Amino acid sequence: MKHLRKILFPFAGLYYIITLLRNKAYDWNINTHKEYEIPIICVGNLNTGGTGKSPMTEYLVRLVKGRCKTATLSRGYGRKTKGYLNVTADSLAEEVGDEPLQFARKFDDIKVAVCEDRQRGISTLLKSEFSPELIILDDAYQHRKVKAGFQIVLTAYGDLYVDDYILPVGNLREARKGIARAQVIVVTKCPDGFSKIERETIIERINPLPHQAVYFTTITYGDVLINDDTALSFPELKNKEITLVTGIANPKPLVSYLKNNGLEFDHKVYGDHHNFALSEIKTLESCGLIITTEKDYVRLRPLLSNNTLFYLPIEAKFIDKEEVFNKQLLEFINDF
Repeated sequence: MKHLRKILFPFAGLYYIITLLRNKAYDWNINTHKEYEIPIICVGNLNTGGTGKSPMTEYLVRLVKGRCKTATLSRGYGRKTKGYLNVTADSLAEEVGDEPLQFARKFDDIKVAVCEDRQRGISTLLKSEFSPELIILDDAYQHRKVKAGFQIVLTAYGDLYVDDYILPVGNLREARKGIARAQVIVVTKCPDGFSKIERETIIERINPLPHQAVYFTTITYGDVLINDDTALSFPELKNKEITLVTGIANPKPLVSYLKNNGLEFDHKVYGDHHNFALSEIKTLESCGLIITTEKDYVRLRPLLSNNTLFYLPIEAKFIDKEEVFNKQLLEFINDF
């Protein structure tokens, strides 16, 4: 791997120059961006995939719920359609993407939409009958055509952006200095027992700018498996034939959690946002009880029996300073 990285360094240099020039063009107003008269919050990352954007977006939705009419706008990664689409609980993942469908199924009092052109998506939302008072952009940190008023960048504890390299040598979408556009940096997926000393060490390594705040979150899993009709506790799963199906960037925390709860299972691993082929579905039909993630569930739900398919809910939880974060975000919204 180290030798391969060395071979790819010239390509990383070229990618660095391209992304640098693009960002400078926006910084110097050569390329134009658009600001809006309502608060726009962006949740994104510098690394590709696996930082926990969906749980953070859901946290924000819960925080502002009941305070203002809220919409989420995503690209709809992996969908087979293009352009602007409204997402409902009855949409298909292949039409709108798995994570937007997850939002629409979970929150019936917000507007969920997908559009690869964020300017067009925001414009369509603002002209709609719903007329949101707040828009949360999911995975849009590199979409410089929209200038979000509040930028949240996520970086996973086990894969900090400060340790990474730009594509294709590493997994950074742009240079590390791109972090300067963010107001908030959230270190996600922190382990249990994460100490104050460790947090201080990471903050020192990140070296935030004066206008930036750093927070730490972990992932909390539900204590029951659920589907559209029922719920199962972990004791009910003992001695059952179980298959774990994951199509996410990093399934290791989920695997550890299930094993720590005494479950034994066969694990079928697929790529992030995997679209299941007919042959794969036939294989899964022959399995016993299937446990999966929520975003895999919305893809598999129309294809497999609801009697055997369950998912484990997850949420983002702040390790400390949750009230400080909430106050910072709500003050931004209230200033409009």
